[in-house]
Amino acid sequence: MQANTPEQTKTILTDLVLPSETNPLNNLFGGELLARMDRAASISARRHSRRITVTASVNHVAFNRSVPLGSVVTVEAKVSRAFKSSMEIYIDVWIEDRISGQKSKANEAIYTFVAVDETGTPVPVPPIEPQTKLEKERYEGALRRKQLSLVLAGKMKPQDATELKALFTD
Repeated sequence: MQANTPEQTKTILTDLVLPSETNPLNNLFGGELLARMDRAASISARRHSRRITVTASVNHVAFNRSVPLGSVVTVEAKVSRAFKSSMEIYIDVWIEDRISGQKSKANEAIYTFVAVDETGTPVPVPPIEPQTKLEKERYEGALRRKQLSLVLAGKMKPQDATELKALFTD
């Protein structure tokens, strides 16, 4: 399988925050933002694998800033690392200032998707070759995040989590 770069998997969704999508404080509902991030991540995973993809987990979500009514919100997703059949998708959420047009980062998330065939059986995915410094940092961190997730789920023994141990030993 030919490797892809994260840039080849990039998905950008831009939309307005409408009144029906806000809470009593006139900020975007967290669940609405999660759905937008899930859609962008799904497209990114599909672009990488060229297969049907399903959400396996939402590994991390940081709601760092509220997203006010009327905001232009951009959700950007890229595959940060591919494993056997799973892919880690890193998602950045940006808000565009109404007056200046400048974008600032509001939130981020990490999702895991799995490529499957028509029967729902996991299938192999191509590797990812990070290019930029940020892509390389996210790529390297993905294995640690995966090992931590497996340890917490009881699917890996802590002593077998070599990448995690490397953080604490020299």
